[in-house]
Amino acid sequence: MQHSLSIALSSAALVTLVLLLTAKVSMDSGYVRLSERDFTNGKYNSVGVSQRNALLSEIKERHRGLLPYYSGSAWGFSLKYRKGPADLGLDTLSRTLEKMDEVNVKALNTGAISAAAGCEELRSMRHFEFLGSGYTKLVLKGVLPNSTAVALKSVNRQGVDMKRCAERFGDAEGCYRLVSYKLIKEIVLLQRLQHPNIIKLQGHCYRSDPGVRVTAVLELGFPLEMIQLLQTPWEERFRVCMSLVKLLHYLASSPLGSVCLLDFQPRQFVMVDGELKLSDIDDAVAGELSCREDRDCTLQFPTRNFTSPCSVDGQCRGLNEKRNLYNAFRYFFTYLLPHRAPPTLQPLLDRIMNSTGDLSSGINKTLEAFQEILHLYKSGQYLQNVSSSLLKDYILLKGFRTKESNDYKCWPSYKQQSCLLSVHDKKEAAGICNSHSQCQGFSVDQQRTWTGRYLASFRSGFGDLIPDVNSAIYVKKGAGFRATT
Repeated sequence: MQHSLSIALSSAALVTLVLLLTAKVSMDSGYVRLSERDFTNGKYNSVGVSQRNALLSEIKERHRGLLPYYSGSAWGFSLKYRKGPADLGLDTLSRTLEKMDEVNVKALNTGAISAAAGCEELRSMRHFEFLGSGYTKLVLKGVLPNSTAVALKSVNRQGVDMKRCAERFGDAEGCYRLVSYKLIKEIVLLQRLQHPNIIKLQGHCYRSDPGVRVTAVLELGFPLEMIQLLQTPWEERFRVCMSLVKLLHYLASSPLGSVCLLDFQPRQFVMVDGELKLSDIDDAVAGELSCREDRDCTLQFPTRNFTSPCSVDGQCRGLNEKRNLYNAFRYFFTYLLPHRAPPTLQPLLDRIMNSTGDLSSGINKTLEAFQEILHLYKSGQYLQNVSSSLLKDYILLKGFRTKESNDYKCWPSYKQQSCLLSVHDKKEAAGICNSHSQCQGFSVDQQRTWTGRYLASFRSGFGDLIPDVNSAIYVKKGAGFRATT
């Protein structure tokens, strides 16, 4: 996505968008709409037979490119493709497009998972908001009749892809059909590739009469904001990187084979309940690159290149995995993984950075390394020289918590206006408090992070204490406090 907004739409805009989604309005009148009636009446306008055939040729090419992703039971229909241009009569044109629609509908319905929304549900949706738009797609937020908020993807009629096509061919309806294949591909891939770190397809709507209209109904996520993510605790940044490694491990041997993400950028991902999820998948390709010699299996990046051997059967085996892993290193690990990590885990993290930076390890070894770090972190085994004697300098107040208020700040904290950090236990919390000159004590309650660690609030002073049977406060000896009921 190129732009991201979070604005409520006016009532007039909402009506327009709903009509677009339910295919009740025609194409933008700013484009020339070319129909069969135009041909039969001899109204070629600025669009001739050669342009019509060229556009159809591109549509057929996009359609053919999708066939490998369709499930086996969708192969009941097929098209015979000719090489080179051909002048198709109107009857042939109509039959060809109808057959394409038939294949698409059957494939999408065959691959459909348990869908919460289809064409009928779209008519009952409400509370639309504009989320973003790109070269190809428009994304809205909507609410299903069961009150579930979802993301709706459709073709962006004002997008670059539509405008370029319309300028070239002058056929808005044909261009919509051509551009929609990227969205159709995304729906098909989301049906075939199901993983906790891939956005969930909730349903779709494909209508071919009047005119092709395609809408994908997706799990709602929030754009990945790298600047904000850089300010979060290491534990949360590690979670994002671990989610990405799990995803790449799945893509290396998915039901479609090895899958490569050609457009590998943070903007292709969203966050859902703290989990990283791939949301734009239309630029993914399945299958290894064909080759004749080793130099055909070269990966070129801005700062370095990698070459893999060409296998005896003429494939660049493992190249997709390497491309994905190095892009993860470039765009994610470099910025999120090593900074502000626990010192005792730093050597293990450095090893991951080195092995992914020079591709000396594959995705299997990388996943094992991440799992080892996660185990050490969750179990507390990464802690060294943390003695129980640290707690002797604190007074324990069971059954109390501090009143919500701002205090001294530390970075990175789970709260911007205070010092809230995750700890394995109270001994680690005491060690952290001793290392902060402002800290006079800390409180621990039952809140847990995704790893099961406690959240501890560190404070420079204590005012009123509030009774809470699920909390405990540790105050440095000599620090003043008072408890109230």
